[in-house]
Amino acid sequence: MRENRLRHIWKSGGTAVNGWLAIPNGFATETMAHQGWDSLTIDMQHGVVDYQAMLAMLQAISTTDTVPIVRVPWLEPGILMKTLDAGAYGVICPMINTREDAQKLVDWTHYAPRGVRSFGPIRALLYGGADYPQHANDTIVAFAMIETAQALDNLDAILSVEGLDAIYIGPSDLSLSLGCTPTLDDVDPKAAQAIDHILERARAHGVVAGIHNAGPESALRRQAKGFQLVTVSSDARLIAAGAQQVMAKMRSGQPPKASGGSY
Repeated sequence: MRENRLRHIWKSGGTAVNGWLAIPNGFATETMAHQGWDSLTIDMQHGVVDYQAMLAMLQAISTTDTVPIVRVPWLEPGILMKTLDAGAYGVICPMINTREDAQKLVDWTHYAPRGVRSFGPIRALLYGGADYPQHANDTIVAFAMIETAQALDNLDAILSVEGLDAIYIGPSDLSLSLGCTPTLDDVDPKAAQAIDHILERARAHGVVAGIHNAGPESALRRQAKGFQLVTVSSDARLIAAGAQQVMAKMRSGQPPKASGGSY
C-alpha cells in the first residue's frame, strides 16, 4: 500500500506543513499540490466543496506525493466511509466533544475487527494499491477536532480512545466556545491557555496535535511548541493575498488623478 507520509514525518519527530483547499476545482488543487505541501486538506465542512468536487480534487492531488486529507462535514458514518473509499488518506472530523464521539470516529474509519467501516474502497484501491484492505487501518489517519469547552472538559477521555491518531484544534470555534474573540492566530489569553493545555495533554497520551493557522508566522511558533501538523492559509486566501499585493503595487505606481475640471 502507498505510504502515508504523515506517519513517516511524525515518526521521525517532524512537523507536516498542511495547506487548505476551499476552491472546488481540480486545476486549482493540482496547482497547490505541486508547490511542495506535505499534505492538503479539502474542506467539506465550510464553503462550497461537494462530494463530486472533492473526488476531482483528490485525483488532482494524486499527481504528486502530497497526502490527501478531507475535513468531513460532521461526525456521520456515511460521509466518513465514502470519503475514505474515494482515496482520502486522512479525515478531520469537526466537533468531537466526548469520548463516545471519538470512539465513533475510530470505529467508522477502521475495518473490522478494529472498527465497523463498511468494505468498498472503490477508488482507494486505485490510489493506495491492491493491498489497501490489509493495511488501511494502519495507514489512514483520523483527526478529532477539539474546538469546544465541552471537549476541553472531556479531553483526557477523548485522547484515551484507542486508535485515535491525532487531534486538530480549530482556534476560532474554540475561542467562541470560551467566550473569546474568534480568530486563528492572535487568540485571547484564555484561548491561548486552552490551546497549550490541549497540546500538553495530547503529547502525554501519545496523540499527534495539529492546528489551524492564518499565516506562516503563527504556524512556525506553534511548530516550535510541538504541534506536528500546522495548516498555513488556503488556496482562496493565497489567491486573494497575491492579487492584493499586485493591485497595491499597481495603484501606488499610477499617476495621480486630475482634480476638478469639466469634460
